[in-house]
Amino acid sequence: MPTLPRSGPLTLEDFEAIRDVDDGHRYELIDGTLVVTPSPVPAHQNAVQELFLRLHDTKPADIRVFVAPLDIRFAGDTVLQPDVLVVPRSAVGGRRIEGDPLLAVEVLSPSTRTFDLGAKLLRYQRAGTPAYWVIDPDEPSLRVWELRDDVYVEVAHVTGDEVARLSLPWPIEIAPSHLVDDLR
Repeated sequence: MPTLPRSGPLTLEDFEAIRDVDDGHRYELIDGTLVVTPSPVPAHQNAVQELFLRLHDTKPADIRVFVAPLDIRFAGDTVLQPDVLVVPRSAVGGRRIEGDPLLAVEVLSPSTRTFDLGAKLLRYQRAGTPAYWVIDPDEPSLRVWELRDDVYVEVAHVTGDEVARLSLPWPIEIAPSHLVDDLR
């Protein structure tokens, strides 16, 4: 296994040298800092799967919907892997997403909650991602931020059977309980 530099932020080259380790963890790089999280639990993956199906079944023809692990490179020091990712077809590269996403979605888990609601939210905002959603499978809830004048504004926070009626990335209705019913 390659060794990490002893000081200073990591680069994309450093990241790519260490990330192909098959140890059940997820590797991301944000502003030069390596973030390693454990693999998700079934309730998390169920929410990811259900949301993927809803988005995939309603997407326009020129849009692609993916689930993690799939890299988005924002800069030479930032590579993220949102749980669900919506991009224009033109953003899909051979190894990763090279263009800007239309929507990034994170499903909270105990090990990622602070990161998903803090550093990741700010990094997607800085990248100009039009919409960012966070699902809490335990509550269940959905929080939605949309970019307005380069700043995220929370436009929806629904719980249980409440329905979020959203316009980005296209008109869609989501009830958080429908994403987790199978395992509750």
